[in-house]
Amino acid sequence: MFALRGKKQKKGNSMALAVAVPFAWAQVSETTTTTTTTEGNGTITEYTPGSTIVLKETSGPRTYHFGKTVTYVTRSGKTLDEDTVRTRVKVGIPVRVHYVGTGDNMMVDRVILDED
Repeated sequence: MFALRGKKQKKGNSMALAVAVPFAWAQVSETTTTTTTTEGNGTITEYTPGSTIVLKETSGPRTYHFGKTVTYVTRSGKTLDEDTVRTRVKVGIPVRVHYVGTGDNMMVDRVILDED
């Protein structure tokens, strides 16, 4: 009787694992998010620090909104501090902007001055 009981218990454990394992695997998932950064370039026609920048591009004026953090750099890659940004980023200078999004949701994260 004891030996038979052990076999039933092993069979019961095997059945429990056979039922539980697919559920455990089914709960594992992976999410991949792709973010594409795009670049625009032109001459600044309007500039509101921390809010928007409007560039005169070959296709016409385009408004970009600033993201939470924006890095300002020169063409050679030198990062500009806040005081330098206040004096050098202004209407009339050529820049490139890196942004994510489309349409009215273009959020700038990097402004590249076309000078050193």
